[in-house]
Amino acid sequence: MIPILDRINQLSRKQREIGLTEEEKSEQAALRQEYLQLIRFQALSTVLSLSVVDPEGNDVTPLKLVHEKEEPNI
Repeated sequence: MIPILDRINQLSRKQREIGLTEEEKSEQAALRQEYLQLIRFQALSTVLSLSVVDPEGNDVTPLKLVHEKEEPNI
């Protein structure tokens, strides 16, 4: 599990119950951005590990994906 998710959830609950201070709002925004970056990195890693194979067993992975595997833009 992603460690910052607990803090994001704490802030979300507090926001619904009593509201957040300006400092907490900025912390929440920063944590959400960090969380989104982590998710995007995980998705990219998953996509870069894929290979497409046709029914005959030939690798037909799109050239764009092959190029990204060689030089990921992370």
